[in-house]
Amino acid sequence: MIELYTDGSTLKNPGPGGWACIIIKEEEEKIMQGSETQTTNNRMELQAVISGLDSFKTKEKFNIFCDSAYIVNCFSQKWFVKWRRNGWISSAGKQVENKDLWEKLLSLNEKHDVTWTKVKGHADNITHNRCDVLARDAARNKL
Repeated sequence: MIELYTDGSTLKNPGPGGWACIIIKEEEEKIMQGSETQTTNNRMELQAVISGLDSFKTKEKFNIFCDSAYIVNCFSQKWFVKWRRNGWISSAGKQVENKDLWEKLLSLNEKHDVTWTKVKGHADNITHNRCDVLARDAARNKL
């Protein structure tokens, strides 16, 4: 199983943002980062997961460690099922935000065998904390 640690960050929300993921496969580690000039924290959180999953072209088994309730709850509570059924309208009657990224992530989630693990941000998960630092550094580099 591949471990995928993800995080996103913005300096202001919205504002300059960055994302990072740390991929651990068979004790080898790969770091990926990216940034955008004007974005939101949720978009950076989504982009981190998308980038990590999309870097694998064949079906893989993942355990994703993510501190974003926005993402983890979408899968654990199956929000996406209602979004799709309702034409991407949320339970509040509004267009689902970040639909473009959600569609990419849902496709990748269906391609791979994914387990979602919610971690507490800025807590005791050393690898996730490293990912947080990398995402903040990427956001700062967009200034």
